[in-house]
Amino acid sequence: MKFYTMLQVCRETGLSYETLKYYCNEGLVPHVKRDKNNRRIFSERDIKWIKDLDCLKKCNMSIQEMKAYLGLCLQGPSSIPQRQVMLAQKQTVLEAQITQLQASVAYIDWKQGYYDDVLAGRTDYVSNLLPYEES
Repeated sequence: MKFYTMLQVCRETGLSYETLKYYCNEGLVPHVKRDKNNRRIFSERDIKWIKDLDCLKKCNMSIQEMKAYLGLCLQGPSSIPQRQVMLAQKQTVLEAQITQLQASVAYIDWKQGYYDDVLAGRTDYVSNLLPYEES
């Protein structure tokens, strides 16, 4: 079995050294082995799990939520329904955020089009922030 150093795992996963060390210190990477110099070494399975942790973090899971998810994973298949509920709840939140982000992008698209039209002389500039002249 091949083992990887912390730096190799950081390169493979894109995590910073500090983040990987923090995850290990928080117990989020179970079963990590140590070499003869007491440095952490990681297996391929560890790397796959660390990539999963990174994805969970990008899904806005807190460290506590990640620990709870890990605890369920360590229970084996019996906890799959609970894990599905956790992930479904996170998915609902992420989908709402995507909708909000799409609306924000649509606003920026509209505003950029408006600015293009003003600069090209196709429309008059109107601002809600500047005082307007009454006719």
